[in-house]
Amino acid sequence: MSPAIETGLYVLVLGSVVGLEVIRRVPALLHTPLMALTNAIAGISLVGSLLLAGSQRGPLITTLGAVAVGASSINVVGGFLITDRMLRMFRPSGSARSAGKADADA
Repeated sequence: MSPAIETGLYVLVLGSVVGLEVIRRVPALLHTPLMALTNAIAGISLVGSLLLAGSQRGPLITTLGAVAVGASSINVVGGFLITDRMLRMFRPSGSARSAGKADADA
Protein backbone atom coordinates (compact mmCIF):
# COMPACT_ATOMS: atom_id res chain seq x y z
CA MET A 1 0.00 0.00 0.00
CA SER A 2 1.40 3.41 -0.91
CA PRO A 3 2.14 6.00 1.80
CA ALA A 4 -0.47 8.38 0.32
CA ILE A 5 -3.23 5.79 0.67
CA GLU A 6 -2.12 4.91 4.20
CA THR A 7 -2.15 8.59 5.18
CA GLY A 8 -5.59 9.08 3.61
CA LEU A 9 -7.03 6.07 5.44
CA TYR A 10 -5.47 7.24 8.71
CA VAL A 11 -7.05 10.69 8.32
CA LEU A 12 -10.42 9.15 7.40
CA VAL A 13 -10.50 6.83 10.42
CA LEU A 14 -9.23 9.47 12.83
CA GLY A 15 -11.71 12.06 11.51
CA SER A 16 -14.57 9.59 11.79
CA VAL A 17 -13.77 8.69 15.39
CA VAL A 18 -13.25 12.30 16.47
CA GLY A 19 -16.39 13.44 14.63
CA LEU A 20 -18.49 10.72 16.23
CA GLU A 21 -17.27 11.63 19.70
CA VAL A 22 -17.84 15.35 19.16
CA ILE A 23 -21.38 14.88 17.81
CA ARG A 24 -22.29 12.42 20.55
CA ARG A 25 -21.37 14.85 23.32
CA VAL A 26 -23.24 17.90 21.99
CA PRO A 27 -26.26 18.97 24.08
CA ALA A 28 -29.64 18.83 22.32
CA LEU A 29 -29.94 22.63 22.47
CA LEU A 30 -26.91 23.06 20.21
CA HIS A 31 -27.91 20.61 17.49
CA THR A 32 -29.43 23.26 15.19
CA PRO A 33 -26.31 25.48 15.06
CA LEU A 34 -24.19 22.36 14.70
CA MET A 35 -26.32 21.21 11.75
CA ALA A 36 -25.83 24.59 10.08
CA LEU A 37 -22.06 24.24 10.46
CA THR A 38 -22.18 20.67 9.21
CA ASN A 39 -24.15 21.81 6.15
CA ALA A 40 -21.45 24.39 5.41
CA ILE A 41 -18.74 21.73 5.64
CA ALA A 42 -20.78 19.42 3.40
CA GLY A 43 -21.08 22.27 0.89
CA ILE A 44 -17.30 22.65 0.86
CA SER A 45 -16.91 18.92 0.23
CA LEU A 46 -19.44 19.22 -2.61
CA VAL A 47 -17.37 21.94 -4.26
CA GLY A 48 -14.22 19.83 -3.85
CA SER A 49 -15.89 16.77 -5.33
CA LEU A 50 -17.16 18.83 -8.27
CA LEU A 51 -13.61 20.02 -8.93
CA LEU A 52 -12.33 16.45 -8.73
CA ALA A 53 -15.05 15.08 -11.02
CA GLY A 54 -14.38 17.81 -13.57
CA SER A 55 -10.61 17.39 -13.62
CA GLN A 56 -9.22 15.36 -16.49
CA ARG A 57 -7.08 12.98 -14.42
CA GLY A 58 -8.37 9.68 -15.69
CA PRO A 59 -11.56 7.64 -15.70
CA LEU A 60 -11.16 6.25 -12.16
CA ILE A 61 -10.75 9.67 -10.57
CA THR A 62 -13.64 11.07 -12.61
CA THR A 63 -15.87 8.17 -11.53
CA LEU A 64 -14.90 8.53 -7.88
CA GLY A 65 -15.46 12.29 -8.15
CA ALA A 66 -18.94 11.71 -9.59
CA VAL A 67 -19.77 9.31 -6.74
CA ALA A 68 -18.51 11.93 -4.27
CA VAL A 69 -20.70 14.58 -5.94
CA GLY A 70 -23.75 12.34 -5.49
CA ALA A 71 -22.97 11.55 -1.87
CA SER A 72 -22.18 15.18 -1.03
CA SER A 73 -25.37 16.37 -2.72
CA ILE A 74 -27.47 13.92 -0.72
CA ASN A 75 -25.70 15.06 2.45
CA VAL A 76 -26.29 18.77 1.75
CA VAL A 77 -29.95 18.37 0.80
CA GLY A 78 -30.67 16.06 3.74
CA GLY A 79 -28.92 18.43 6.12
CA PHE A 80 -30.97 21.39 4.96
CA LEU A 81 -34.21 19.40 5.24
CA ILE A 82 -33.37 18.32 8.78
CA THR A 83 -32.33 21.85 9.79
CA ASP A 84 -35.57 23.27 8.36
CA ARG A 85 -37.58 20.67 10.24
CA MET A 86 -35.77 21.50 13.49
CA LEU A 87 -36.28 25.24 13.01
CA ARG A 88 -40.01 24.72 12.36
CA MET A 89 -40.31 23.37 15.90
CA PHE A 90 -39.42 26.84 17.22
CA ARG A 91 -41.91 28.78 15.07
CA PRO A 92 -45.19 29.84 16.62
CA SER A 93 -48.35 28.05 15.55
CA GLY A 94 -50.42 29.37 12.63
CA SER A 95 -52.99 31.20 14.78
CA ALA A 96 -50.34 32.99 16.84
CA ARG A 97 -48.50 34.01 13.69
CA SER A 98 -51.62 35.51 12.07
CA ALA A 99 -52.51 37.34 15.30
CA GLY A 100 -49.00 38.79 15.39
CA LYS A 101 -49.45 40.11 11.84
CA ALA A 102 -52.76 41.72 12.79
CA ASP A 103 -51.10 43.47 15.74
CA ALA A 104 -48.28 44.69 13.55
CA ASP A 105 -50.69 46.11 10.95
CA ALA A 106 -52.74 48.04 13.52
